[in-house]
Amino acid sequence: MTNKPFFYHGQDPNWVAITEHQLHLTLASEADTLISTIFVRCDPDNEEELIDMTRGEQRNRLQYWHASIPLNNDQPITHYCFKIMQNSRQWWLHGNGVSPRVPGRESHFKYNRVHQPPAWMQSQVFYQIFPDRFHNGDPSISVKTDEYCLRGDERPTIALPWGHPVSEHGQNGPNEFFGGDLQGIHDKLDYLQDLGVTALYLNPIFTAPSNHKYDTADYRNIDPHLGTNAQFADMVADLHQRDMKIMLDAVYNHTSVDHPWFDRYGKQAETHGAFNYPDSPYRNFYQFSGDSNDYIGWKGIDSLPKLNFSNPEVQDYIYAGDDAVIKSWVRPPYNIDGWRFDVIHMLGEGEGAKNNAHYVKAFRNAAKSVNPDCFVLGEHFFEATSWLHGDQEDGAMNYYGFAHPLRAFFAHQDISYHSCHIDAEVLVDWLNEARSKIPWLNQLSQLNQLDSHDTMRFLTLLDGDTDTMKLALLMLFTYVGTPCVYYGTEVALEGGQDPDNRRCFPWERTETPHPMFDYVQHLIQQRKQSPALQSGSLQWLYAEHQQLVFARSYGDEQQICLINNSQYAKTLSIPMWKIGVNNANVVESFTRDEWEVKDGILTLTLAGKEGMLLSVRA
Repeated sequence: MTNKPFFYHGQDPNWVAITEHQLHLTLASEADTLISTIFVRCDPDNEEELIDMTRGEQRNRLQYWHASIPLNNDQPITHYCFKIMQNSRQWWLHGNGVSPRVPGRESHFKYNRVHQPPAWMQSQVFYQIFPDRFHNGDPSISVKTDEYCLRGDERPTIALPWGHPVSEHGQNGPNEFFGGDLQGIHDKLDYLQDLGVTALYLNPIFTAPSNHKYDTADYRNIDPHLGTNAQFADMVADLHQRDMKIMLDAVYNHTSVDHPWFDRYGKQAETHGAFNYPDSPYRNFYQFSGDSNDYIGWKGIDSLPKLNFSNPEVQDYIYAGDDAVIKSWVRPPYNIDGWRFDVIHMLGEGEGAKNNAHYVKAFRNAAKSVNPDCFVLGEHFFEATSWLHGDQEDGAMNYYGFAHPLRAFFAHQDISYHSCHIDAEVLVDWLNEARSKIPWLNQLSQLNQLDSHDTMRFLTLLDGDTDTMKLALLMLFTYVGTPCVYYGTEVALEGGQDPDNRRCFPWERTETPHPMFDYVQHLIQQRKQSPALQSGSLQWLYAEHQQLVFARSYGDEQQICLINNSQYAKTLSIPMWKIGVNNANVVESFTRDEWEVKDGILTLTLAGKEGMLLSVRA
């Protein structure tokens, strides 16, 4: 429906002011739109209440409206949307946009008065590191060829020289080692600060036989081939002195078969593990079928036996006890700032994920009992709304609400690498739908990534097309949520499916200025100095075919992102009046070129595959 009237409600503090018992809301309409009444629809005590909005000030073409609604006392989240009456017609404004009928509750605006993510998250730029492939700082602790086997006497370790090609998918991915370690990360903190990174997300670093370390054998110690606990504590202290944060990867759904609790290959000399020993004190730490050796593995994989969370001993060890591992790494001397919980949606009792929400809440409470500002992130490859209403996770790895739609728009593939072409209108619908289901502060705390250790690198998906890659990166740093760069992206590192997406960092590319490094560095700088890009409301200004324009606004600051995903030039007329800009100049952040906004309209031409980031000159 192209003839919808203009109504807009942002969710930053300029639009939503919070007092102890109320939300004070602002809405904008076009000043000459015929309106008889505007209501805010809320539902205290689960019953609909319509509250009149009062007409406020008019600025240029925008008319502002105001109302206050009660915060729900019966539940943490207050839901609301807007009902606009035009004689015999009505319109509804909600998280998905404007529609002619009442929206479902899932798309209402939401505010959680009880559970909120740590405020520091909004200002971060994360950098994901796969430790074995980032930098070798201490060759003396590197894994050696045939040092041990990953599965009994199978899968012997293979040590390869830095930069050597990794094996093909499905072959020796887990047992190839290149020697990256904690010292290597520590040595490169100056490099990361120069890039502009403010927070690190490390793939698992606890003792485990594989290079990826999602098969934990010891939750209390850093893998000796990566470093020591003391070395890690020193690195975190240095990070914090630099005003940087660190988030660790936790794998609590399953363990390695080499974990002493399980000990499939009989490596423990003193206490028998659960495998082969029905009388083992650890037998009930896992989920065996009677006295047999049949047990439940993650996704049926027998090398990753699932823990039994109905066992109080497992609960105490992982999260409930005073010295539980979730708590111990948040405490001194380590003081980590966040946990990323691997496959958190699959964790529970029995073969499935029974009582999953209970355990996710328990994980959250354990971390925040030590540090209320600890960030709790969940890994979800698909839609994660039910975990993101505040009392479970602060944010999720935003595959569904960011990586999936951007992959379809820019790379024309879905997450399964099937063909998927969408235009800008579908992209906006997808992004709106995913975002509107969760409270605003949780939207800002979603971890947005183009790629990761689990996906093909985005540049490879694009067949090396750096022009399109730059458009996707522009979106990464300007869209709602916290951006995360996968290591090497800033020097155009490519890679196919696992394990090729885990290539060694090509440090030789940093010896001379790299155009992609300069581009990413500039975007990070823009993000870090802009409250609008960190915390500002989102407003779509144009979405048609392969062209997209949106604004991020916070107070008097406005940033406008323009993207032309077509090979052909396109002249756009952008309705800047919708963000309150009537006559002004805008300046481009890269080139410093300027354009003039006249009577609320900005007219400019985007070249093929061109992106811009404009700011309104004060």
